[in-house]
Amino acid sequence: MITSPQNARVAAARKLRQGKERAAARAFLVEGPHAVGVALRSAPGSIRELFVTAGADPDDDALRRADAAGVPVSRVSERVAAALSETRHPQGVIAVVDLPDIPLDAVLSQRARLVVVLVGAADPGNAGTVIRTADAAGADAVIVTRGSVDPFGGKCVRASAGSIFHVPVVTGVELGATITALREAGLQVLATTLDGADLDSLAVELTAPTAWLFGSEAHGLETAGVDGADLRVRIPMHGRAESLNLATAAALCLYASARAQRG
Repeated sequence: MITSPQNARVAAARKLRQGKERAAARAFLVEGPHAVGVALRSAPGSIRELFVTAGADPDDDALRRADAAGVPVSRVSERVAAALSETRHPQGVIAVVDLPDIPLDAVLSQRARLVVVLVGAADPGNAGTVIRTADAAGADAVIVTRGSVDPFGGKCVRASAGSIFHVPVVTGVELGATITALREAGLQVLATTLDGADLDSLAVELTAPTAWLFGSEAHGLETAGVDGADLRVRIPMHGRAESLNLATAAALCLYASARAQRG
């Protein structure tokens, strides 16, 4: 049986499944031993509380890190964990984590060379996978423009597989102002479209510091992004498929840039 104060904390944490509550509380949920372990290693000071079931058995290292960081650990029932979880099969380890507030200028002041910009992305699984891919490709930041999916929602956080703690994620910015800031910081802005320069033909061009603009899954990149870019780029289709999904397209473009920049 949980105590009344703990019950209140669980109720507050459960509200974080909603975007408006995350924004109000400046916190989000991270679920599962792996993702929580990454959070404890990468940003222990940002974790407000851990909820752990008796059967979850998180590794001793994770609990030691939580104790060293002064993170309160609450033992809860499977029922409580299920109420907090957004998955069909809860893993019994859930963290309440501070929502990061990363200004665009802070990212660009670090001489960024590879940046991802999600414009109107709507699918949280795709967005989370793009964050994971950006991390793997060595990108300096992921920028999520206003009107896109919340990258700190449960499905997106899970799809990032912990990478949301490795790569800075900037949110809530306007596309036009972002393009201007990117260019002023010395990055070329490339727009992924169905026409334009063939990705496979770009070599020297990709050695320069680059920001890639990726549009929504359903409608592609909005006109402002296409018109504001320095170059339109298409991914060649050698078979009969008409297009690739967002995460796959981002992986191809980011790794093309990473190879070129690392020479």
